[in-house]
Amino acid sequence: MPVAQLTLEIRIEHAQSLKDRRQVVRSLKDQIRQGFNVSVAELDEAVTWQSATIGIVAISRSRDYLHGLIEEVERAARRILLEHGAELADAFWDYIES
Repeated sequence: MPVAQLTLEIRIEHAQSLKDRRQVVRSLKDQIRQGFNVSVAELDEAVTWQSATIGIVAISRSRDYLHGLIEEVERAARRILLEHGAELADAFWDYIES
């Protein structure tokens, strides 16, 4: 069964504290979880206030479905981040066959 994994590298230039960073990251994670049937986790430690790495994983019997889902999630993430004054610096995804 195919598993799709999406990794988002986020840049939060306006963050002046860990609280600012957490607000953006938490909002992104919550909105992605609510809007899509995916698992979302923060992959890095909060080393810098201006960046974060988010991992998103979905599983389905259909690889085509996963492809469309991951594209939708990436578009939604870009929109959500722009609303919070942040940007998606990089995004990459891969399939894992189990």
